[in-house]
Amino acid sequence: MLRTDDSPARRAEKLGRITQVLIDRVDRLEESRGSAWSMFQAALALEREALARTRDLERALADLSEKNRDLAVARAAAEEANRSKTRFLRAASHDLLQPLSAARLFLSALTDTPLDPVQQELTTRLAGAFESVEELMHAVLDISRLDSQRIEFQRKPVDLDALFRRLAVEYAPMAEAKGLRLSFAPTSVMVDSDPVFLRRIAQNLVSNAIKYTDAGGVLVGVRRRAGRIWVEVRDTGIGIAAADRGRIFDEFQRVGREGGAGGMGLGLSIVRRACAKLGHPITIDSQPGRGTVFRVGLPPADGRAARAQAAGPDDALRLRSRVALVVENDTAMRRGYEMLLADRFGMVARATGGTAEALAAMGEDDPPDVILADYDLDAGDTGLAAIDSLRAAAGKRIPAIMVTAQRDPAIARNCAAAGVPLMEKPVRPDDLRAMLLQVMD
Repeated sequence: MLRTDDSPARRAEKLGRITQVLIDRVDRLEESRGSAWSMFQAALALEREALARTRDLERALADLSEKNRDLAVARAAAEEANRSKTRFLRAASHDLLQPLSAARLFLSALTDTPLDPVQQELTTRLAGAFESVEELMHAVLDISRLDSQRIEFQRKPVDLDALFRRLAVEYAPMAEAKGLRLSFAPTSVMVDSDPVFLRRIAQNLVSNAIKYTDAGGVLVGVRRRAGRIWVEVRDTGIGIAAADRGRIFDEFQRVGREGGAGGMGLGLSIVRRACAKLGHPITIDSQPGRGTVFRVGLPPADGRAARAQAAGPDDALRLRSRVALVVENDTAMRRGYEMLLADRFGMVARATGGTAEALAAMGEDDPPDVILADYDLDAGDTGLAAIDSLRAAAGKRIPAIMVTAQRDPAIARNCAAAGVPLMEKPVRPDDLRAMLLQVMD
């Protein structure tokens, strides 16, 4: 501040300093204003960039939403196509398997009659052709069922020794035809699984082992390891190279030399699908030229279950003269059952086409020893309705077997609730005999 007692020179000096301070502050103010302007300009540029990026993002989201809608539509169409395929196969299976089942029954009756060598060769070749058709049809239907999201398994204790005995009878001719030893190690183990699909798994592994083995044999047995029951199928066949072990479980894959094992290459694909659905791990060890071992891990069954009675020399006597009431709307199937039950099993067969006819054939005081019913009858009638009516009329729980070509979980549930075992067409005579012995025991 200027004071009045300062000399003119001193006042001039102070005024100069004040002026310089003011000039410096003005300069700094100008610099600050320039900086603020620059910041304002930068903020405007950032805002414009943000708006542009926002518009780009909105366009991208709109495109993605449209693509998602297209993807959802395509996925829905694919799922509907898959459901349509499943419905078609389910509906067609009955019409396809019905005549095949009748033909198998007639062929079985034919093989029990005296034949000359030429006729024997013809029946053998016919049986082989039927086996190939059945194998293919079962494979297609099994894959369709395993690919379905609605598949339901009927898990229960399974007697591995009984399963091994059935497989030994079923595949002995195939092994003998190639000069191979087929052995099943006896076991007392019970496992928890779906008996139908576990048998499919075992059938495909045993069949595959025989097909790819030219000398030696196939051994099926059981090992306990890490809390699981491991079913092993061991062969002395051509083996599988390490590079091929991944693809052998894909559809239509056949590993080996040209002109080797036949088939469509679907068996191991079914094994992989069924094991995955059931939670059964599967492993493979193999050396080219020295053989292969497939292992399937199964949980042990809880508790004890009734074991199937082993087949014995008295089986024929146990069925002889027993009365079987057949409820089947297909004329050819009825005739096939009559020939099989009467001529081969020595039973008395009463064949009917529906519930009303079956009730009339049974009479008031003459219940049969067993009921053998097809599920799909005429005019909305079903085999379950026939069994219920026949049991009610007899006043007791007559043993019964349901036979059907339908692969429908609802049918399996209803049969299980009624205590009626279910068999799928086409029915093998030996399997039917075993089931008859089981339910009538």
